[in-house]
Amino acid sequence: QGQVVESGGGLVQPGGSLRLSCVASGFTYSIIAMSWYRQAPGKERELVATNTNFGASTNYADSVKGRFNISRDNIKNTAYLHMNSLKPEDTAVYFCDVRPWAGPDRWGQGTQVTVSS
Repeated sequence: QGQVVESGGGLVQPGGSLRLSCVASGFTYSIIAMSWYRQAPGKERELVATNTNFGASTNYADSVKGRFNISRDNIKNTAYLHMNSLKPEDTAVYFCDVRPWAGPDRWGQGTQVTVSS
């Protein structure tokens, strides 16, 4: 069925950095895309960054371009979100979405990122 586990969230000051990890395990089919979403209190979940075509393509939300970087280790089935120059408005729960070649997407439980002085 597949399992997704995120980690790496925490409290960081504005201007700081964090690296989130997303580990996918137990998938029957190859993973074609891994994406990071976030949801702030009272707001809808939004796409932050996506890594598709088995790692060949990446896309970012305009709000994080130039500050965040998504990378993927295909051997470890792990995606990373490197977040730099963090702002208070980046505060949210960050979720990882894993899309296999066949079957439904799988989501993790999320990891909290808080940017505050």
